[in-house]
Amino acid sequence: MSEAVTDTAVSVSLDSLLAAKERRHARQQQLLALHRATVVSLTLVTPGAVKDSALYRRGMGAAVAAFNDLCLARGWGVPEQQLHWLETGAEAFWVITKDALSVKAAAIALEEQHPLGRLWDFDVFCPEEGSISRTLLAHEPRRCILCEESAHACARSRRHALPDVIEKIESILHAWCNAH
Repeated sequence: MSEAVTDTAVSVSLDSLLAAKERRHARQQQLLALHRATVVSLTLVTPGAVKDSALYRRGMGAAVAAFNDLCLARGWGVPEQQLHWLETGAEAFWVITKDALSVKAAAIALEEQHPLGRLWDFDVFCPEEGSISRTLLAHEPRRCILCEESAHACARSRRHALPDVIEKIESILHAWCNAH
């Protein structure tokens, strides 16, 4: 269910990140084809070259626990779950026996309500329709962690210095870890 992970933060290359993204997409497609059910894919928002650290693993652990609790509370069947600890960033996958729109709405609520939710990226896939977007459910795009503008626009224009974004993410994680 999981792969070995190092205890120290390691910088990863762009080629490694792109290969990991392709493997993640292949896993998503494999799960969709195998189960013909809703698939949820979770990653952390971790800009920069370091995608795996003890702090990031704590954040991912909290995300996995929160989503597992959500599935249990809603009574959703989970025929398969995977968690992969990778140098290119942790990835989790769930196959859910509930319609994708309901799952996406609940994942958005979790992202918006949990103290670490801004750092979680839940992608939800329907076997018939593919990826379910926030805008499909009349939700605004994700907001920048620093200025509340569109996160996509800030990232695309590189509006903020990378160290500032990383510092903000790590301060959110540290605050949560210190409280738990």
